[in-house]
Amino acid sequence: MEPNLRADFTLPAWLPDAVRLYLDHTEEGLSLRELARRQGVAASTVMRQVRRYEARRDDPLVDEALVALGRAQGQGSASSALGRKDAPEMTAPLRATPITLDEAGIEREGRRVLRRMAEPGAVMAIAPDMPKAAVLRAAADGRMVQTAVLERAVAQAFALQDWIAVQKTQGRLTTYEITAAGRAALKRMVEEEDRRRMTQHAAFGLAEMAVPFEGAAWAEAGIGAGADAPRRTRYVQTESPVAVLARRRDRDGRAFLEADLVQAAERLREDYELAQIGLRGTLNWDGILTGADRGPDMAERGGNPAATAARERVAAALRDLGPGLGDVALRVCCYLEGLEVAERRMGWAARSGKIVLRIALQRLRRHYQDRYGRSGPLIG
Repeated sequence: MEPNLRADFTLPAWLPDAVRLYLDHTEEGLSLRELARRQGVAASTVMRQVRRYEARRDDPLVDEALVALGRAQGQGSASSALGRKDAPEMTAPLRATPITLDEAGIEREGRRVLRRMAEPGAVMAIAPDMPKAAVLRAAADGRMVQTAVLERAVAQAFALQDWIAVQKTQGRLTTYEITAAGRAALKRMVEEEDRRRMTQHAAFGLAEMAVPFEGAAWAEAGIGAGADAPRRTRYVQTESPVAVLARRRDRDGRAFLEADLVQAAERLREDYELAQIGLRGTLNWDGILTGADRGPDMAERGGNPAATAARERVAAALRDLGPGLGDVALRVCCYLEGLEVAERRMGWAARSGKIVLRIALQRLRRHYQDRYGRSGPLIG
């Protein structure tokens, strides 16, 4: 159902300036010259920005978002549907719009979803009758694996931000891929998240826990800075350390990690990411491994039931693995720490980390099968 809109409605703060100019021109009827005077730029600059978003109306998500924003800014009548070719259909309420999204929510979803879209071969798929979009990636055996789900309104916001772009349209299904702007936004968001976590760890007297986020290179992620840039363990991400290891073969040509081991790692990582949503305070995952934090107050740490359930699943998995196996799974699968860095931090011999990780993932696979069956719990 379309949200109730007040007469004093203002456009969301996260909306790009070019979109604001486009809506002011098409909805408010302001001339390009008037907008240029207001912005202090040349009229040709405003014209290029307006024409750019007019040309992007062929993107279904952009078109839906502009219609919704135009309705909110205007009077909500069918005639104010921004000139859409199928304007008669716009008399029906839009099921999902980016109008009520705040910047914090978009950033949070951006960190979660763009990581998945930055992986090789990943696409986001959506159709007109789908209330949500799904991020899919080709597995080693050729199957398409769903790695994330997001609300349609969030996907619309991503499209307006130019973080995703149409890859192809086949029938009613449209697929999107991450753009260069999306990769840059992901890099910025992950850096900000790392700084925030370091600050929180220090505030809680856990400054040493910030150590795992120093070490590996942005260059390995394909979206890094120059040679003088600081090194980090977090792969921002063309792919996770587990995905890199899964491509390796043993001397007999067999995959070092079977597909179900990779799926177990992905399940743990997805729950870990969901567990951060709506979090009030910092969870001591290392304390869970040692038994120092048995987690009786987990439900009080965040009001999101899905996040609470995800935290419980991660805690159960880490406790089942125990110290050692749980440490390497937490570092590599969740913190996205490289194997060489994990070996050095944990004082292991070189090239031993991948063996321990495989044992941990075998134990993790058994944990999920024993606890949830082969299909496992539904993410979120």
